[in-house]
Amino acid sequence: MRTGARDLTAFQKNILVVLAEEPRYGLAVKRELEEYYGEEVNHGRLYPNLDDLVGEGLVEKSELDKRTNQYALTDAGVEAVFDDLSWALGKFIANDERAERIREIVAANE
Repeated sequence: MRTGARDLTAFQKNILVVLAEEPRYGLAVKRELEEYYGEEVNHGRLYPNLDDLVGEGLVEKSELDKRTNQYALTDAGVEAVFDDLSWALGKFIANDERAERIREIVAANE
């Protein structure tokens, strides 16, 4: 099992971010990603990646009913998102102007 998001693809990281908001069933994850990408997300791309994230212990899969699974971040998944954000922000915030823009984004989403 990995200890963070470092070996994940951008698509897998985006799945984690979608699930960070709240647990969702597969088609709800698909819709969120389609809104972000501005194009259709193929089932053949989404579900194998969800399964990989479950296998890595970053996402938990549970059955809502006989046909629908729900996906939620595990504690390790939350830590993977934090790890990725921390690394990216540590590289990105190179000056006061960028730091202020990040503070504005955080404040707008509180």
